[in-house]
Amino acid sequence: MPGFDGKTIKVGVLTPLQGPVAAVGKPLTAGGQLYFDYLNKEKGGIAGKYKVELVTEDTGYNADTALTKYQKIKDGVALFEQALGTGIVKALLPSLDRDGVVASPASLDADWVRQPHLLAVGAPYQVQFANALDYYVHDGGGQGKKVCFLGVANPYGDAGLAGLQNAAKSLDLPVTATARYNQGDTSFTAPVTQLRDAKCDAVFMATFSGDTSRFVGESESLQFTPQYVVQATGWDQSLAKGPLAAVVARSLWVMGEGTEWGDRRVKGQADMLDRLARFAPGQAPDYYFVFGYYQAWAVAQVLEKAVDRGDLSRTGIVKAMETVGTLRFDGLSGDYTYGPPARRVAPTASSLFSIDPAKPLGLAALKVNLQTDTARRYVFP
Repeated sequence: MPGFDGKTIKVGVLTPLQGPVAAVGKPLTAGGQLYFDYLNKEKGGIAGKYKVELVTEDTGYNADTALTKYQKIKDGVALFEQALGTGIVKALLPSLDRDGVVASPASLDADWVRQPHLLAVGAPYQVQFANALDYYVHDGGGQGKKVCFLGVANPYGDAGLAGLQNAAKSLDLPVTATARYNQGDTSFTAPVTQLRDAKCDAVFMATFSGDTSRFVGESESLQFTPQYVVQATGWDQSLAKGPLAAVVARSLWVMGEGTEWGDRRVKGQADMLDRLARFAPGQAPDYYFVFGYYQAWAVAQVLEKAVDRGDLSRTGIVKAMETVGTLRFDGLSGDYTYGPPARRVAPTASSLFSIDPAKPLGLAALKVNLQTDTARRYVFP
């Protein structure tokens, strides 16, 4: 069987380890490694007898490179524990379906929910935008205000825009203006000017962290001061203490999941921190580390089911995913119910954070596990 020699289960990782998105890929991969270190050393591996080994390849956040690396290692792994990037997952899907290989996307597009070979985790981007917009309108002073969008011109940005538009329609609101930019742009004067001239009161963003700082910085210089609401991919904790600290503390919210780093009232967080102290004490607090940890946990739950069914073949792993039931993460992320694709139920609760430089991630819980009617009404494709 691919990736299984009777003792060790090899799982693939396709992630950016260089370039600007490496700020996501590296800690996310480290989080997965921590979970498997814990599982291997304290539990004897999957089902107490099969160790898990990561086989990691650097994609540079490039779809063509990711496809090449997929071909390089696919015959030597049982499944892919991580494939990072919305555009990269879309590029990989035909190969995954052709080869019958399961992959867990490090991306939250709602398009993943019904895909037979994707093991998605987390509340989709579209759900997070729905919860955030509902909160802004009903609890955040946004009643009657002009809502706008800024996003990178790629599939990640497309998912964010679709989420905001769907939520706005559900709430009977217009999206006043939409601005897009290209990955790698260093000037944001044009989109800032467009959104300022549209008199936007709030800008919902699907950006990367370096782009968030450039946009907010140029907005300040052009005297444009909306409420910013950004996807977690657009947040970097250095913003909380950098030259824009006062601005983001005053006017930025971050969409995400779970709770604050260090909140031991949440069992999943407490367990992760204890395991971190034992196996990776030098790891700094990092939002994406947490995602990687519970993504690996999801993979482990499916592999446990495959072993229980006595079939670690690729077909067996797909069957395990269809019969595993509800994947639980003890509060690190919303529970995710699996089954045949048409019956899967993704989480519709997400969290919203304000900025506090005194917190380990610079994030203070504004609303944890927020589940609005707008999110509940979202229909997954």
